[in-house]
Amino acid sequence: MSNPASTPNWANRTIWTGDNLPIMRGMNSESVDLIYLDPPFNSKSNYAAPISSEATGAEFKDTWALNDIDEAWVNLIEQKHRALHRVLLAAQTKSDKSYLIYMAARLLEMRRLLKPTGSIYLHCDLTMSHYLKLVMDAIWGRKLFRNEIVWCYDTAGRTRKFWNKKHDVILMYIQSKDYLFNSVKVPRRNLEEGWESWYRKIDKDGRRYQIDGKGYKYYADEGRLPNDWWDDIRALHANRDKERLGYPTQKPLKLLQRIIKASSNEGDLVLDPFCGCATAPVAAEQLGRRWVGIDISPKAAELVQYRLNKDEIGTLLHKAVRREDIPQRTDLGKLPKYNCKENKQFLYGKQEGYCAGCIPPERFAMHNLEVDHIVSRAEGGTDHLGNLQLLCGRCNRVKGKRGMEYLRAKLQMDSSA
Repeated sequence: MSNPASTPNWANRTIWTGDNLPIMRGMNSESVDLIYLDPPFNSKSNYAAPISSEATGAEFKDTWALNDIDEAWVNLIEQKHRALHRVLLAAQTKSDKSYLIYMAARLLEMRRLLKPTGSIYLHCDLTMSHYLKLVMDAIWGRKLFRNEIVWCYDTAGRTRKFWNKKHDVILMYIQSKDYLFNSVKVPRRNLEEGWESWYRKIDKDGRRYQIDGKGYKYYADEGRLPNDWWDDIRALHANRDKERLGYPTQKPLKLLQRIIKASSNEGDLVLDPFCGCATAPVAAEQLGRRWVGIDISPKAAELVQYRLNKDEIGTLLHKAVRREDIPQRTDLGKLPKYNCKENKQFLYGKQEGYCAGCIPPERFAMHNLEVDHIVSRAEGGTDHLGNLQLLCGRCNRVKGKRGMEYLRAKLQMDSSA
């Protein structure tokens, strides 16, 4: 019998429009085989697709400013994730801190969504890659780090003050030691010096090969395993590559195909929570994988359907499912009503009678406290006991249908006024 926790509570080929945090909160745990994300990089730039391109209307701001809600998030993270909290405090600027808080909240959900055999690939550049690695170390653990892949590309650049910055970084982490990985080979190039010396034997057909310790033949023309630096996949160019849509930060299909082939099998489920122009969903479709994508812009839903129906993708007539709601988890089993007597008694003992919101902390009789959600239902929160708390009537009214981070920020401002 299959584990219900590994069953997605959404249809294959679903593309969500909206903030990916509440959407991921509503997804079943351990339901995804592979996550690839190409999030904002904290580049302090604004991006927009050129007018008249297929991606016209797609735009996003990659600028960050610390606010009271962000600070409240840090306090909430401290309670459950001490190592992650220390990383966030190490940010050098307020902008960096705001960005890392944004990413940390979402990466925590991605950790929950991955199956034990799964992997995650985070695509970034040198702006924040060092900080993001620390964040992922804190969430996954350093022992589950596998690769820092350097994707090298050759695009225009003329600087005389320092070396041209022509690579991105892709951080690979695994969910457990039982992770899936397929050996993906790339063509061997004649320009590789000395490769002939590795394949000294020649068969009757003129093919070079070598024999390993177990007597197995390896032929040179079968390709080689790629290193952790990839310089054989070009960046897209508007006048050269027909897959180019004009979308800001678009990545090549070959790049996603390599990742998907290596870390998933046919029929596995791929999630891209920042899917942009849907390169990961399209690559997954080509390779016979299931997929789900999320993006804040409605343009992503249009682009995935456009690309699935393009001639270069083949004769695909599949229609993506477009959604804007928050999914409802089905992996928690039958839960009692969130404000039942048993939950209230348990929480009263856990909190020792203190309201979870009051600043400074204030203690109440049990009948003066109300059961409430830490993450609100409107933001993907569930009725699971781990998402419940006790608040006094005043704090509960201030919080309303918002998350706990809003209440903390509001009360902190009130107390310092």
